[in-house]
Amino acid sequence: MSDEEVEKARGAAAAAAESQRSAEDARDDAQEAADASQRAQTGSHVAADDLLIHPDQTPGDAEVFGAPGPPISRRSPFYVGFFGGLGVLVAIFLGSAFQLAQSVLVLILVSGFLAVGLNPLVELLMHRGLRRPWAVLVVTLGVVSMVALFVVALVPVLRDQITALITNAPRWLAELQKNGTVKNLDQKYDVIDRVNEKLQDPNLTQQAFGSVFTVGIAVLNALLNAFLVFVLTLYFLSALPQIKRACYTLAPASRRERVSSLGDEILRRVGGYVAGAFVVALCAGVSSFIFLEIVGLAQYALALALVVAILDFIPLIGATIGAVIVSLIGLATSPTIGVICIIFYVIYQQVENYILYPRVMASSVDVPGVVTVIAVLIGGSLLGVVGALLAIPTAAALLLLLREVVLPRQAVT
Repeated sequence: MSDEEVEKARGAAAAAAESQRSAEDARDDAQEAADASQRAQTGSHVAADDLLIHPDQTPGDAEVFGAPGPPISRRSPFYVGFFGGLGVLVAIFLGSAFQLAQSVLVLILVSGFLAVGLNPLVELLMHRGLRRPWAVLVVTLGVVSMVALFVVALVPVLRDQITALITNAPRWLAELQKNGTVKNLDQKYDVIDRVNEKLQDPNLTQQAFGSVFTVGIAVLNALLNAFLVFVLTLYFLSALPQIKRACYTLAPASRRERVSSLGDEILRRVGGYVAGAFVVALCAGVSSFIFLEIVGLAQYALALALVVAILDFIPLIGATIGAVIVSLIGLATSPTIGVICIIFYVIYQQVENYILYPRVMASSVDVPGVVTVIAVLIGGSLLGVVGALLAIPTAAALLLLLREVVLPRQAVT
């Protein structure tokens, strides 16, 4: 082959290679154009999905904005500080709300306590064949009838006896002034002259009106609170089974039966304590009435017996306060009667504390004496008289949970 033919062959091969490269470039350009068109269509479709927010596709599926980063570390100072401060603010808010609603919460607590205390009577009537609504109605009518009987029959007698107490108070004061000790104290502290100056004060009428007005407002508030307690007690008493079931459903299904048994036992003990306290107070009132009729304080017997019975509901100190009041009136009437009253109430309190109270409360609450004292002190410091009344059944419930739940678990571990 000559040199000329070789050069022609080389030129033809180069032309073929150039033509092939041109064809490949054309195909690449066409592919890039097609890819660009597809990306544009996909972007517009994702934008439409962002606006429409389809439930079956989220914008993150297309990773338009990139892969999500790692979550914030719970050990981060910002995380801990933010949520810690938020928890403090929530705790302060709840504490302030509880303090503002304390009076309402006390009414609700007292109403629930009374409903649980009256529930045994309702269940007793239900065992006799009455349905719960009718049993609640019968118990409610019984309570209302007792209150009405008290107002109609006893209030006039109490009014007369209280009037007699107030009328005889100056005479008792004069009798006390004849005592040598009282005379010495009067000469030292000038008490009688100060009382006379106070009585002759021209502003006494205005001060008395203000005191009477304050007492009137307090009486109205007491009547309103009593009405609210009555309504709430009636509601709780009628809906007590539903309330119990709703509370028991909050427990896990595996422990619900045990929680129900413990809850029913706690409610039974609270109801037994209310009934037992009523029996003990009734015994104190009746025995005081009979004693005062015999000892020579018949004109004040009913009023003082009622005071003793009401104060006897307060654990530990109620019976002592009632005994002190009766003994002071007895001493003002006659030193002999006062000494007899002191002796009687000292003996009666021993009988009540060591014989009557343990036997009445044996089937309802089983609380050691030291726990009773501590519970009453704590309850009284928190909620006053209401806290003292609720302290013993609360302590009984906590002791039951301690014996049935905490101690068996500690024995196993």
